[in-house]
Amino acid sequence: MNQKYCVVLTTTNNDENKNQLIKAILEEQLAACIQTMPIESHYVWHGELCCDNETLLVIKSKQSCYSELERTIVENHCYETPQVIQLPFSEGFNPYLTWLEENTRR
Repeated sequence: MNQKYCVVLTTTNNDENKNQLIKAILEEQLAACIQTMPIESHYVWHGELCCDNETLLVIKSKQSCYSELERTIVENHCYETPQVIQLPFSEGFNPYLTWLEENTRR
């Protein structure tokens, strides 16, 4: 089972920050594709119940890029503690995985 590829998730509630994150990640070739979708997040922060309208960034990358991708997200994020999680995957449509490989750092 090859777990060379991953999806990284992060969220932001700020369109300017969303665009800044996307630009930084793609310019550094830390991902081949980033999809965005509006979500509603419910969570506890500093003991308070919170609800925010956010944008979820679904970042398609390689595990070899994860450390630098995480650093880039944290450095460019407007949140004190941003969500940055990696979900490895082992299989996918080969032409898509080839495209992902070609469009991220080696």
